This record gives sequence, structure tokens and C-alpha cells, in this order.
Amino acid sequence: MESILTVENLSKQYGMKTALRNISLTLEAGRILGLMGPNGSGKTTFLKIVAGLQKSNGGSVLVCGNPIGLASKRLVSFLPDRNIMPKWMTVLDAIDYYNDFFADFDSHKALDMLEFVHLEKDVPVSHMSKGMVEKLNLLLCFSRVAKLFLLDEPLGGVDPVARERIVSTIVKTYSPDSSIIVSTHLVHDIEHMFNDVCFISSGEIALYADAQRLRSERGMDIDELYINMFREI
Repeated sequence: MESILTVENLSKQYGMKTALRNISLTLEAGRILGLMGPNGSGKTTFLKIVAGLQKSNGGSVLVCGNPIGLASKRLVSFLPDRNIMPKWMTVLDAIDYYNDFFADFDSHKALDMLEFVHLEKDVPVSHMSKGMVEKLNLLLCFSRVAKLFLLDEPLGGVDPVARERIVSTIVKTYSPDSSIIVSTHLVHDIEHMFNDVCFISSGEIALYADAQRLRSERGMDIDELYINMFREI
């Protein structure tokens, strides 16, 4: 099985603060990894380094064998934890913008997804609900022909109906030749799609394992395990 992501002893410092300490993991093609931990645990920092948006202070990251740089960035599609599209843009404007900006963007796939996620192409971002904006950004993210999709809190602040639609979009649209990392606090709503889980605390991996094996060995859902592990934090 092809390794999409290989991380070895990744570390990151912000001045005197340690954001990540000796993070090591491997993600194979066709796998969805749930990245979980309390606020400030290092999840966003980790995703930004893999996406090539921040530099590490140590260790190595390979995306399909490529170190972080232009080659790796072409293989990674990153969904940040906040909207980055200008409020004046309509859905169609956003699709055109991504089509111009990313060589691997599939505008036909994006247009096909509009109906599935219940978005109208002429609605501007300024008139969208939180859930609609989340769905637009997810649509843009998954319309790239990427190898690694990084989703930072894709369900934050949306209602349960929109949440279910977003999860369905993730499962429906990604290729088995690629992999996904999802950072989330809403473990209960999304854990069924995880193949692997990684619990991170204070910049270190507290637990990293196959999701189904964890359920069998611990006799509890990933959500229950998450709550028990971080109850005191």
C-alpha cells in the first residue's frame, strides 16, 4: 500500500512554547485519520506544517515521498478552520477563482457537487449561513485532484442537518487513491468514517491506532475513549 504521508519526529516551537514534540505517523492511501485533542494541543499547527503553510523546527514530513515544498503542495488540499473566501463572491465566483488558482481543480466535479450539498451558484458568501459556507469550502477542497486532504474542524458551528450532509460529502467525494486527515472536536458525529485515530495532547501523540481495533480492545466508541482520555484537561 502506498504511503501518502510519512511524518518522523516532527517538532515545532513558538518561542519558548512547544507546539509539537517528536510527532511520528504514517498514513496509507485510502485511509481517513481522525486527529483529536483539546484546544491548543497542536492539531492546527500539525496540519499547517503538512500543508506547507508553516515551517517545522525539526523532523521530516513526506507527502508521497516528497519533502515539504512545491511538489508536496501540489498534492495537498487544505481546508482551514475558518472561511477564506471574500464575502462578495458567489458560489460560481469561488469555483472560477479556484479553477484559475489550482491546476488540478476540477470545475465539472465542483458544479456536479452543488446539487448534492444543496447550494445555489448565484448566492454570495455574505448571504450564506455558517453551514452553507462550510459546504462551499468543502466543495472547493474536494474538487481538487489531490492525494492528501487536510480538514481543520470542518463541522464547527453547523447544525446537525448540515453536519450530516458535510460528512456525506466527505465520504462520497474522495478517491481511494488519496487519504484524509480530519481534525475535530465533534467526535461522535464523525467517528464512523475514521479508519485510524490519533489523540494529541500538549503537542505529543497520546494514542495512535486503528479505529476498529481500538473499539474492540477498549470496548467503547472512539467518542467515549476521547472523553475518558481528556476528561481532566
